[in-house]
Parts: sequence; structure tokens; C-alpha cells
Amino acid sequence: MDMQVPATSLDPAAPLRLARPARQTAPLVFASPHSGRDYPVDFLAQARLDPVGLRRSEDCFVDDLFADAPAHGAPLLAATFPRAFCDANREPWELDPAMFQDALPSWVNSASPRVGAGLGTIARVVASGEAIYRDKLCFAEAERRVRDCWQPFHDALVALIEQTRTGFGACLLIDCHSMPAHGCVGRGGASAIDIVLGDAHGTACAARITRRIEQLFIGLGYTVRRNDPYAGGYITRHYGRPREAVHALQIEVARRLYMDETRIERGAGFASVRRDLTSLIAAIAAESSALLAG
Repeated sequence: MDMQVPATSLDPAAPLRLARPARQTAPLVFASPHSGRDYPVDFLAQARLDPVGLRRSEDCFVDDLFADAPAHGAPLLAATFPRAFCDANREPWELDPAMFQDALPSWVNSASPRVGAGLGTIARVVASGEAIYRDKLCFAEAERRVRDCWQPFHDALVALIEQTRTGFGACLLIDCHSMPAHGCVGRGGASAIDIVLGDAHGTACAARITRRIEQLFIGLGYTVRRNDPYAGGYITRHYGRPREAVHALQIEVARRLYMDETRIERGAGFASVRRDLTSLIAAIAAESSALLAG
């Protein structure tokens, strides 16, 4: 069943999965930093939560929803390590001193809002707010996770962006995520939102690109909101540099549309949402050169 956690030793040589097209034909890169579900056995032993509780932080099955990107000429990079183990959508050293036995180096960012919420690079809690660990960690453990997981993911992402920009003159990075039921309720009791597009309030992606992708989603029948409550995390804000011909847009898909959030299983709508996202990918790929040139 999907709710089970596959325990692995987490081979440090394979913290990511990169699906490339036979030939890249579009100036697009897709990334899924939070859909990893390979849980190291030593991490499971450290955790006070059961396997289903740990999976509350996953963007479950998002890599599968966007899996057809290579068929339309764009690479798809996905983390295989889980977000609860190491969060690739954070700075490398956003750490909570209260989580560690030893003192942290002075250069660690311990004052960020993400750390305050318990959701730093090494998270203190899962997305539902429950504490992950029984005991405190040592800093060497954080160093190992950043070295073996965070760094290879970002090395691969940087290479994909640079290869794309070199080959096409520009790059559009689509940062793929999902949002829980409590994250997509409409304002004032309005109907729940299906999609949130985050462009860091216009700083990470040209407005014409965000607007066109919003139109495509609306054309597929989805309700869309921009930047609220998700304006884009580290990946969108760090790599989105429109003045340097790199645009980044975060897409959050409501989990209720495609999965059972309680049982952590694909739902009846999974195939339909995947078809729609494949249609979206095809449209973006077809228009991306013109959008980036505009």
C-alpha cells in the first residue's frame, strides 16, 4: 500500500532521480524537491512518529504527477530522500539549535522563520506540527545529510538550469509541490483553491509567464490563486533571476484532488489530474520559447 514507508540505507550516490528527454527541446526544467519517499532505516529508528505520521510532510506522488515532462522535451529532477529527513527547499544551513546536543557553528542560520516554525533544513516537526525525534541530534548528522542529500540535489539543479540557459538562451524552472487541505481554503469561506502559483510576488518570474500558466490552469477547469499562502520557497526565490534569463515558478497542487490525505494513497482523481498536468506541460513546452523571449 502507498502508506507504507520503504526503508533504505539511502545510498549517498543516489539521493535524486533525474529523468531526461532523449533530446531537450524546450527551455524548461521541472523539479520536485519534496516527493522523496526513501526513508533511511536509522532515521526511522530515531523518529518518535509512525511511518504514516512521517509521510505527512511529503508532497506525495508529485513526481508521478509531472512524470511526463521528459516526453515533452524537458528534464524532471526529483529528490529521493524525504523532506522530513532533509529539506531541499531550504537554505543548506537553516537549523534549530534546540534540536542538537552540541553547539552549532556561528554561520548557521538559526533565526529564519522556517526554523522558528520547526521546518528548517533538518525539520523538528512534520507539516502537521508533530515532533519528529525522540532525542537530540549531533551537528555531524546535519552535516552528513546536507552533504549527501541537499548538495547533490542542488548541484544537479544548477547544472540543469545552466545547460538549459546555455542551450536556449533562457530557462523556466517549474518547482512542483502539493498542498494539504488546510493550505488551500478559499478566503472568507469560499470554495477551496485547486492551484497556487508562487512567483515570489513577481520577483522570481516574469508576469507574462505566471499569467499564461494561470490561464492554462483555468482553461483546464481549476481554481487558481497567486502567492497566497505559498509565494515560493528557497528554490523559487534563489534560482528565479529574470534579469539573468532564469525564471522560476512554484506550482502547488491541492492534494484533495488526487489523493487520500489520511491513508496516504492515490485517489480516484489521480489519473485525471496527471492527464491535466501532462496537457499543461505540453502547452508550456510549446509556448516556452516565445514566453521567455517576450
